[in-house]
Amino acid sequence: MIIYKDILTDDEVLSDAYDFKVIDDIAYEVDCQMITIKQGADVDIGANASAEEAEESLEDGMITVNNVVYSFRLQSTSFDKKSYLTYLKGYMKSIKAKLAETNPERVAAFEKGAQAFAKKIVGGFKDYEFYVGESMNPDGTVILLNYREDGITPYLTLWKDGLSEMKV
Repeated sequence: MIIYKDILTDDEVLSDAYDFKVIDDIAYEVDCQMITIKQGADVDIGANASAEEAEESLEDGMITVNNVVYSFRLQSTSFDKKSYLTYLKGYMKSIKAKLAETNPERVAAFEKGAQAFAKKIVGGFKDYEFYVGESMNPDGTVILLNYREDGITPYLTLWKDGLSEMKV
C-alpha cells in the first residue's frame, strides 16, 4: 500500500486504497463515499433488537461521514476567495522551492500546470469545501472537496506535487 503525505507538514492525506486519477498531471482527484460509522465503544447489553421498535433514522451514536476525510482525520477549514488566493500563492511558492530541491526538472511543468489548474479552482470557488491535514498546519496543503454533476457523489482534489509517497 502507498500512503501519500503532505510534503510540507508530513500529514497523511491519501492512500492508494482509494480510487483516484491524475488530472492534467498536476492534481489527484479522489472518489469518496459517504459512510455511516458508530462513534465510541460498541457495548452489547443483551437487548433483543428484533423485539424493539425499528427506527427510520440513524441509531444513537451513528454518524455519516466522508470516508477519506474520516480515514485521514482531515480537518474542515474555510476560506473566502481573497484569503484562498493569498494562501495559494504562498503554497505554490513553497511547493516550487521543494521541487527545486528534489526534482528540478519538474518545476517548469508544475508552474505551467498549476497556473491553469488554479484558474479552474478559482472559477468554481463557491462549489468547494476545504480541508487540511490532521496537524492543522496552515502552511500545508488545502484539500478541496466538491460534488460530481449528480450533486451527491463527493470527490477530493489534491495537488500532486504537494505529496510524497511512502510504501507500507
